[in-house]
Amino acid sequence: MTTLSRRIAPVGLPAGTTVTRAEAFLVDLEVETVRTDAVQSFLKQETVFVELETSDGAVGLGYSYTIGTGGTAVLALLRDHLLPRLVGADARNVEGLWSDLFWSTHATTVGAITSLALASVDTALWDLRCLRAGEPLWRLAGGFRQQVPLYDTEGGWLHLTTDELVAGALASQQAGWPGVKLKVGKPRLHEDLERLRAVRDAVGPALDIMVDANQSMTYAEAKRRAAAFEAVDLSWFEEPLPADDVTGHIRLAESTSIPIAVGESLYSISQFREYVAGGGAGIVQADVARIGGITPWLKVAHLAEAFNLEICPHFLMELHVSLTAAVPNGRYVEHIPQLRAITRSEMAVVDGHAVAPDTPGLGIEWDRDAIDDRTVA
Repeated sequence: MTTLSRRIAPVGLPAGTTVTRAEAFLVDLEVETVRTDAVQSFLKQETVFVELETSDGAVGLGYSYTIGTGGTAVLALLRDHLLPRLVGADARNVEGLWSDLFWSTHATTVGAITSLALASVDTALWDLRCLRAGEPLWRLAGGFRQQVPLYDTEGGWLHLTTDELVAGALASQQAGWPGVKLKVGKPRLHEDLERLRAVRDAVGPALDIMVDANQSMTYAEAKRRAAAFEAVDLSWFEEPLPADDVTGHIRLAESTSIPIAVGESLYSISQFREYVAGGGAGIVQADVARIGGITPWLKVAHLAEAFNLEICPHFLMELHVSLTAAVPNGRYVEHIPQLRAITRSEMAVVDGHAVAPDTPGLGIEWDRDAIDDRTVA
């Protein structure tokens, strides 16, 4: 594949668009509540920030994350290899810069560390793009609508008792939220099924219930549980198998009426292509940090649209609300608040819908003093 090099001297570069400073730093955030699933616990959020300044003094701030490990590796890749390539570049050329950085690290792509590093840069470039245009992200990325339905995950963790699951689902329903997600993967099928039935009996047929196995099952076990779960009327069965088992997900999707949701653990557009074209994804769940930024996220969203599939991104609700609102096939935003310790405002929720912010840029009101207090590298 031929790549375009931005090393050629730009012609007629407008004043103010040149990157003059590119910095990265790591912030540790404590988890807001205990979060467990079938394979792991959320230890902390390592938040990798990239700050870009252009020659007119404009500053864009982007970020990505891990749930407890690998943050310093992402930071080293940024500082040692990616950020030096940005200085002197035209910040408007978002596609060109993403491609240049991707191919400059081709020996480590496709992979989580590189994708997370690319996402930190790409979101900063999009922040600059929106600030320069004076437009919010949801409009500049597509502008389909401003409000998106919201579902809750915080009341569905695997360590919670059945009574706690029911109470959480009822609270979400009373708040007007259209859906909840429950973790599955208890040692025995009857344990999962009893919990799901209790919630369904409590909330009735109108509330969407999704389940998430976090890649914990074999094909045979996922097929067995999907067959049992069908009576509960689930909206999707998320990550039943390891993310690299494309064939298993395709076979599972063919065996059940429950839509299979995948994507939070995929790191490239081509991986989504294999799932979508093969029929292994009924719901697409691209994560802007893990796919490498807003630029590839939008491509995945449009790929899903071409196959008549909905996109329901994973985590990062403060950023995904704008992206999900931008595209016509955005169905749901996942409610897991995790940035409140370092932001001055929260995502707005109206009648069970997340509202994309109207402020220019990414729409996240960062608290720089709180960020400075939590910076570890």
